[in-house]
Amino acid sequence: MDRTEHDTDTPPEQEDAYALDRRLVTDILHAVDDGDAATLTRLMEPLHAADIADLLEQIGGPDRERLIRLYHKEFDGEILSELDESIREEVIALLHPEVLAEAVRELESDDVVDLVEDLEEPQQEAILEALAQADRIAVEQALSYPEGSAGRLMQREVVCVPEHWTVGDAIDFMRGSDDLPEQFYHVVLVDPRMHPVANVSLGKLMGSRREVPLRDLAEEVFHLIPVDRDEEDVAYAFNQYHLISAPVVDGEGRLVGQITIDDAMIVLDKEHEEDILRLAGVGEESSISDSAAVSARQRLPWLAVNLATAILASLVIALFEDALAAIVALAILMPIVASMGGNAGTQSLTVAVRALATRDLTTANVMRVIRREALVGLINGLAFAVVMGIVGLVWFGSPGLGLVIAAAMVINLLVAGLAGTLIPVAMDKAGVDPALASGTFVTTVTDVVGFFAFLGLAEVFLL
Repeated sequence: MDRTEHDTDTPPEQEDAYALDRRLVTDILHAVDDGDAATLTRLMEPLHAADIADLLEQIGGPDRERLIRLYHKEFDGEILSELDESIREEVIALLHPEVLAEAVRELESDDVVDLVEDLEEPQQEAILEALAQADRIAVEQALSYPEGSAGRLMQREVVCVPEHWTVGDAIDFMRGSDDLPEQFYHVVLVDPRMHPVANVSLGKLMGSRREVPLRDLAEEVFHLIPVDRDEEDVAYAFNQYHLISAPVVDGEGRLVGQITIDDAMIVLDKEHEEDILRLAGVGEESSISDSAAVSARQRLPWLAVNLATAILASLVIALFEDALAAIVALAILMPIVASMGGNAGTQSLTVAVRALATRDLTTANVMRVIRREALVGLINGLAFAVVMGIVGLVWFGSPGLGLVIAAAMVINLLVAGLAGTLIPVAMDKAGVDPALASGTFVTTVTDVVGFFAFLGLAEVFLL
């Protein structure tokens, strides 16, 4: 292959912090071209697993396959956990079974669950067979919990000790243990029935004298996570109460695992990404690694909905065909009213969807927020009404036209503020994700109202 024709869009030189260096990527691809495994290993060895995952996501499919086949003996389990789900299955299929087995053995149980839950059954079985018996049982039990629940999110590895122990007892226990989690932040105190009763941070534990009872070091903020709790609620609790880790309990209150802040933040990041994609109507699992066919299939339904709503707006315009024929200026100014309303509605919609996601918009304050957004729309409408009134007068020499577009601007921006808040709130009350299709409905409302107000006022006062 010619070195200038790799299946990747090489980005321009950049100085973004933590971005992959363009020259390094080029050198890596040259090593792949040359089949030089030693050079490839030398170039990739300093990279973090997340950077290698980014590299695999950014290059094209043929280059990705050749890189993996050349580098496979060095493949680390952390790379798999960092990969975007859209190409994870493809990468796993390319790995030699022994390499895959070694990679997954290095992972914590929650990372293995995240890795296998979206794979096809043959690949799931291949990974499960690579695990030790105890680890396989832990992963299979986690997979038995509902998708998107705390049971899927948690890791089974947790450091727990009896609540009556001292600091010295806990330190001796941890020093003598050979299966501590790779990373943990708290020691969980449990009663004789394995019910968690408190958390003790490692910082307090290591900074206290050996004879100090662990109960004296217990943190004031202590939250138990039910194993069937939705992962979105878990992420919200971590963010709301500034948790670092939290024990997970079964239906009888017994300790079954723990969730750490890194897992909770991944859920938050995923939810934010899904909301953005849904607002744009491109599918909640869209990725730059998707093929053109997959991307087109994801986007087509919402484009079809948008076409239907656009036809509805066109039908409103058709009602005023005579007015448009008589006053050509109406056709020139009409898109301005619709565009301003659509943008104002999107602004209110974005604020409302975010507030619903963070639970800042509730039944208690919804009317206050609606009044505020309506007032914002009214203020902005009046401001731009003055501007457009002057435009109508200066551009077309018609005071009446200036007044009509000014009035339509006020009406449409007021309605935009209301629609941008009411529509996502109504969808949330109906049990539908407010990010899903809210933008299409808000745009439809502002288009219809904007056209009807502008053309209707023009027909009444200018004809």
